[in-house]
Amino acid sequence: MKTIEYHSYGSPEVLQIVEREIPTPKDNEILVKVFATTVTATETTFRQGKPYFSRLFTGLTKPKIKTLGEELAGEIVETGKAVTLFKKGDRIFGTAGPTFGANAEYITLPEDAVIVPLPSNLNYEESASTCDGFLTALPFLRDTGKIKQGQKVLIYGASGSVGSSAIQVAKYYGAEVTGVCSTTNLELVNSLGADHVIDYKNEDFTKNGQQYDIIFDAVGKIKYSKVKNSLTKEGRFLEAGIGLNVLGHVLITALFRKKKALIATTGLRPPAERTKDLHLLKSLLEEGRIKPVIDKTYTFSNIAEAHRYVDQGHKKGNVVIRMV
Repeated sequence: MKTIEYHSYGSPEVLQIVEREIPTPKDNEILVKVFATTVTATETTFRQGKPYFSRLFTGLTKPKIKTLGEELAGEIVETGKAVTLFKKGDRIFGTAGPTFGANAEYITLPEDAVIVPLPSNLNYEESASTCDGFLTALPFLRDTGKIKQGQKVLIYGASGSVGSSAIQVAKYYGAEVTGVCSTTNLELVNSLGADHVIDYKNEDFTKNGQQYDIIFDAVGKIKYSKVKNSLTKEGRFLEAGIGLNVLGHVLITALFRKKKALIATTGLRPPAERTKDLHLLKSLLEEGRIKPVIDKTYTFSNIAEAHRYVDQGHKKGNVVIRMV
């Protein structure tokens, strides 16, 4: 089989297509033929090894994980003898988990991995594109933000993978949603259900006099000190891009403030919790209450181009890799 590997940090050119043996599933594993995967900002961070503090997780001098790719959709082609949850021929979507590995033609996963049956109304590419954003936005807003019906919620970076999901999740919970994005993405953010849309190039939302129960920075580009006056008395600032700047505010507000700066490691939640949320996503996709947002689709052989595009930091929703 073909797989994408990288053995040193750097530009997209470090990604190489190599031939490997198709893995054999263990007794409790399934073998999945991957039809679609994605390239996210997390994976480009892993590839670059930047910012440098990220290497505490990715490997100090060289990458610990050789094959990236978290989101996937595909078909089960073989099962271990102890597997009971799935069978050969099942079409599934979900995530490969913190060890990645979905940028390959085949992947083995434990049967209790974060995977569920493919939505009946979506294809492989549409399904793969929905997982990461939703599984990040949902726990941030529901569990960390304690979102409630009628609250005012602002999503900064509303057109990206996490942001576009966050708009739809917030609307699902009955919030009044303001999306902040660039001029070129105003129409997209509006189409996802945002009640108000702000072009950050023309308006500074921290100076418009509005206050929000939740401000969710989906791209890690704003500072708590800048937005705290735009929070209600017990408002919550949620930071998806965990940087060193926010950590001090998390500690101080936890001890001394009613307003809170909060972070969450949504990707490290127990697989059972994430799978439960993935079942919810499947239902919402089939009901049309959550819509996939795909910016560009690349072939497997052009994955370096996909990374180069994501590196620019302007993608709308998701970038998908078509395997066949």
